[in-house]
Amino acid sequence: MSLLRSLRRCLVVRPGSCQLSARGSGPRLPPLQAGLPLLQSPQPWHTFHSASWLSSASSKERLMKLRRKTGYSFVNCKKALETCDGDLKQAESWLHKQAQKEGWSKAARLHGRKTKEGLIGLLQEGDTTVLVEVNCETDFVSRNLKFQQLVQQVARGTLLHCQNLKDQLSTYSKGFLNSSELSELPAGPESEGSLKDQLALAIGKLGENMILKRAAWVKVPPAGFYVGSYVHGATHSPSLRNLALGKYGALVVCETAEPTADLGDLGRRLGQHVVGMAPLSVGSLDDEPGGEAETKMLSQPYLLDPSITLGQYVQPHGVAVVDFVRFECGEGEDAADAD
Repeated sequence: MSLLRSLRRCLVVRPGSCQLSARGSGPRLPPLQAGLPLLQSPQPWHTFHSASWLSSASSKERLMKLRRKTGYSFVNCKKALETCDGDLKQAESWLHKQAQKEGWSKAARLHGRKTKEGLIGLLQEGDTTVLVEVNCETDFVSRNLKFQQLVQQVARGTLLHCQNLKDQLSTYSKGFLNSSELSELPAGPESEGSLKDQLALAIGKLGENMILKRAAWVKVPPAGFYVGSYVHGATHSPSLRNLALGKYGALVVCETAEPTADLGDLGRRLGQHVVGMAPLSVGSLDDEPGGEAETKMLSQPYLLDPSITLGQYVQPHGVAVVDFVRFECGEGEDAADAD
């Protein structure tokens, strides 16, 4: 019930305050001492002998540039440039390979530790909308920008996968990816390897077990359908651009004869209802109104006005709710522990 009170207060007291809308201003350089521990391995790869190439001003400038671009420590960047004879591109590749080796090693050591925290990521672009869930061990790590950037990569990878499906839509389509399928997706044009490689890098940097748990996507044709979306408990960073992050997320697929000005607000309210009331099916407008225990969405008391059903709220707007997706971070973990 605390979630319901939070949702109602969010819309009534501070309209739109729970809806995340972030526009990016480009990536920020992480602090030198925060979130970037010195990478370690059984045989430390930052051990080096002094190199003569560092004596020149241009060499020092290369060291600073590599540090700014990669975020790794000066010691590791210096070792990379020494190993690669001062070549910036090769040094960057060397750093990533060493970090990935440590990430895989650390992931193996941490495997099996509980991952009940994390974030839901929502990304919408054109006619495609995706929800992803990435889990970690603590809420502290879920607030780290490095972890949030991992969620962004997973959402972007899922979106590109969905957009590459060459289907001619006359109606909406919906799909799901489990953890294994999600891990094998390419990381995208800006990163090397697959999403599981990016996961290993994040584990190496942040030192917690993490899981790419699941993803869902919805595609709609150019006309006749609309996807409403909502994220509750939202957090954001300017560097994450249009990614919405939170602990709950919902997509609601609506069929509409023609677009109207209030579709965005309507879609957000429908998503908010799905998050708060957790329906199991859409149901029908002909269904009898139910109480708090009702699981059919259209027969449930409307979250923000329990005197009417959701179906009664939607009907005057000229849209038909046809489907929805609801993600709750950590969902199913308690049942798994009981088993």
